[in-house]
Amino acid sequence: MPDKTASKTPIPSQVRSTLWRHRDFLLLWGGGSASDLGSAVSALLIPLMAVQSLGATTLQIAMLSLARRVPPMLLSLPAGVLADSARRRRIMIWCDLACMLAVFSIPATSLLGGRVGLWQLYLVAAFIGSATVLFSVADTSYLPNVLERDQLVDGNAKLNATETAADAAGPALGALLAGAVTAARAIAFDALSYGVSVLALLLMRTPDPKPQSPRAGGVTFRSAMTEGLSYVWRDRSLRAIACCAMTANLGVSGVVSLEVLYLVRELQVAPALVGVVVGIGVLGGFAGSLGARSLARRFGSARIMWLSLLVCAPVALLMPLATPGYGIVLYSLGWGVFNFGAVVHQTAQMTYRQLMIPQELLGRANASIRWVVLSAVPLGILLGGVVGTRFGLQAALWVATGLIASTWLWLLASPLRTLRDLPV
Repeated sequence: MPDKTASKTPIPSQVRSTLWRHRDFLLLWGGGSASDLGSAVSALLIPLMAVQSLGATTLQIAMLSLARRVPPMLLSLPAGVLADSARRRRIMIWCDLACMLAVFSIPATSLLGGRVGLWQLYLVAAFIGSATVLFSVADTSYLPNVLERDQLVDGNAKLNATETAADAAGPALGALLAGAVTAARAIAFDALSYGVSVLALLLMRTPDPKPQSPRAGGVTFRSAMTEGLSYVWRDRSLRAIACCAMTANLGVSGVVSLEVLYLVRELQVAPALVGVVVGIGVLGGFAGSLGARSLARRFGSARIMWLSLLVCAPVALLMPLATPGYGIVLYSLGWGVFNFGAVVHQTAQMTYRQLMIPQELLGRANASIRWVVLSAVPLGILLGGVVGTRFGLQAALWVATGLIASTWLWLLASPLRTLRDLPV
């Protein structure tokens, strides 16, 4: 494909510093942050209810996780067509309303004296997973309507920062709420958070134009759905971004599926400290989101896409070198440094997609990349389980972290290596 960046002007080193006074962005950010925190709370509370109140088995808990994860894989591509066919903010509002009602059905059942059954938890988890993928595709595609092109790096960094912070704080908050009012009633916090997001979206004034439907002119739904995937595959830079994220997700899924067993059995970490060891990795991601803007300004808003992974991803190889005792620091260090670089990369590549993909294709292209990335999750879990069973947990961790360490190669083999800054 021709180089689309040649005639564009790079993002200046001093990006507009007005986001703290940008009314609509603050509404989008605040509502999204509330929703992120609520979702992180329910991610703990729903399986906690299944275990404590319903005596769910290991298989049933795994199925509960799959109920939330499988719909995004199945619905990503159709969600892209809808995001390119309808008003994106309106899609986000309806998704939040639907999730609010679905989640509220759990505390409502409890308050009315009914018994929340496992089938209800499965349905709520599947419904949240389905609505969330549509919301996320519309959200990523709507941000360029809210911000100027040279504000996108800062905007994406702020959104990533609060999402990462919510992932860290949500489980602890969920545990406190469950202890105070029971898990079934505490999950009302998540329903409330969706309501806050709806209100914030309704208060926004940024135009929400209805895009021209990709199905205009008799184009079939299937053709419209695959057009985004074809566009990503033909563009060498977008293809590299998708393959990089897929490789990272293979490795990360493998690590996550094994880490509790590895920390407890191999490194003899006390169960009460497992959360602390893993939590340091989350803090690394939070630090990366805070530093993403300044690093992009110093090293280049495009160059930082591969440079962050080149420097940080190989440090993940410290994780299988960890030993019992003080040696567990290597595990936390490897996980934390990788997550730092991964979030910096994520901020930059999201901005690149928002800048470079035509608006009429943005929803479907974003959905296509999300589909590729999410499809790697079950494969990574399966890879970790098979290798761990056959060759041991440490060997499986070497394979998983080896995949993580190699992610930057995709980007360095693409045209992205020649760019310093993102175009505006």
